[in-house]
Amino acid sequence: MSTRFPFVGWFRNSSPYINAHRGQTFVILIEGEAVAQGRGEQLIQDLALLHTLGVRLVVVLGIRAQLAAALDTVGITPDQHLGRWVADDDTMALVERVAAEQRLWLEARLSLGLPNSPLHGVDMTVVSGNLVMAKPLGVRDGVDFERSGEVRRVRKEALEQLLATNSLVLLPPIGFSSTGEVFELEPADVACRTAIALGADKLILLGEASGLTEAGVLQRQLTPCDADAWLGNTELGSELSRHLAAACEAARQGVARTHLISWQDHEALLGELFTRDGVGTMITQQRYEQLRQAQVSDIGGLLELVAPLERNGMLVARSRERLEVDIDDYLVVERDGMIIACAALHSQPDSTAGELACVVVHADYRGADRGELLLSEVIRLARERGLDSLFVLTTHTAHWFVEHGFRPAELSELPSLRRETYNHARRSRILIKALD
Repeated sequence: MSTRFPFVGWFRNSSPYINAHRGQTFVILIEGEAVAQGRGEQLIQDLALLHTLGVRLVVVLGIRAQLAAALDTVGITPDQHLGRWVADDDTMALVERVAAEQRLWLEARLSLGLPNSPLHGVDMTVVSGNLVMAKPLGVRDGVDFERSGEVRRVRKEALEQLLATNSLVLLPPIGFSSTGEVFELEPADVACRTAIALGADKLILLGEASGLTEAGVLQRQLTPCDADAWLGNTELGSELSRHLAAACEAARQGVARTHLISWQDHEALLGELFTRDGVGTMITQQRYEQLRQAQVSDIGGLLELVAPLERNGMLVARSRERLEVDIDDYLVVERDGMIIACAALHSQPDSTAGELACVVVHADYRGADRGELLLSEVIRLARERGLDSLFVLTTHTAHWFVEHGFRPAELSELPSLRRETYNHARRSRILIKALD
């Protein structure tokens, strides 16, 4: 059905995420290249929208691009080692200046409230300060890193107090030592350590790459262990290497979900947060999609999943009451809280044959072997129960079952009780698979 306002459907579909994100803590890294390439204004609008929707925000602002330009202007070329610049006193003076300039620029943009601006009516308080404590990198492989440092600790209590006042917290990539010194920090490390300290719900790393791709295919979800293989193939000190290392560490240390997305895509931040599949790569210890036993709480999702097939006659209608009685027979594939596939294994009291029924995959998620996954699990369960065969009745998908080892069968081959309930008006084809 067409609509005059296409955004209405998107807005309705995003409502579960709006509710889920409210009150959550997100740590978002925006690399300096995004601002240098003119993407800062759009990202600020997205940050303001997240703030309006009740998300607690900590923003880490990278300055690499701006610092490189400032260094080039004065003719300074810092030494590099292990993927980091060596910040001597002259370099550090520029780091402090550029960090202050970028912080003030961002604070000014987040204060914009003119009637014709996207932030009109948005009242945001932006706070920064000595919230990250640092220590020097020291001497590594005989190289003195001077004023280059690493995070010693994040002042969690102070951050929590600021977030509790509905402030957006801004962290530049600098840290302070207990001796009163200032150190240049790696922004991805600042973001990672902050997310871990706060137990953040999300760590979002905005870089040039749109996540991780293999043979041109975006890898939408990886565990930290999966991502380690990618990390070994990245260039030391590269943006992707820094972001991937931070994402893996945060995921291992309890941050629920970490996201690698591109600032070059102007829809990336909102697309990643408010759509089910996202637009980048998510690294998480949690299972984003899982095959599991159905529960009573899944009945609403099951009814929604099978409804289109019931309407077009592919499936016999199942009432809520019937699903409640048979719920233990069902397997479901859940993806981020949505039931996207299901299958049922019904035992027959007078037979060692089981009925495979209600094999459904949501239209948006077909073509990724979920049907095969469900079939394999049903076969495993059938064997576990001592069944020697499976039968299925279908009007539309006989060819798929034949491809997966089922053979055409006659009504007489069904268990006696199932023969008695066979609906001759539907003329369903009968197929049987022996379980070797």
